Amino acid sequence: MASPVPFPLDPQALERLDHLGREFLADFFGRETVRHPDNLEALAELAHVLTRLGRLEEGLAADERLVRLAPENPTVHYNLACSLALLGRPGGALQALARAVDLGYDDVLHLLDDPDLASLRGEPRFRELVTLLERGGGEPKRP
Repeated sequence: MASPVPFPLDPQALERLDHLGREFLADFFGRETVRHPDNLEALAELAHVLTRLGRLEEGLAADERLVRLAPENPTVHYNLACSLALLGRPGGALQALARAVDLGYDDVLHLLDDPDLASLRGEPRFRELVTLLERGGGEPKRP
């Protein structure tokens, strides 16, 4: 049986290529957001790729900008919560997550499985939000 990859590469080479691809995307979306500051899709992609590159402070800045540009979008608040959690800022992360839920975020399975939020799982406020979502919504208590 033929190998599914025509030119198999060792894992380190694949990792390096993946990293180079993410760096290219960060540069591409960064330039796009400079040219078109209101391009929310490009800004969201930039925030995501910066976070995946480990450039967490830059990803956080992009997420904060998204929240300013789209304050009623639950997904941008959820992503802000992820950035804050990754940076070890549980208070801000839980506040952003509560705001996402207030605005309609309701994917409890993703919330429970998201590795970006792992640092919050032991927090009582996180468990309250999960319980709220499992019950089908309602107005969460403010942190």
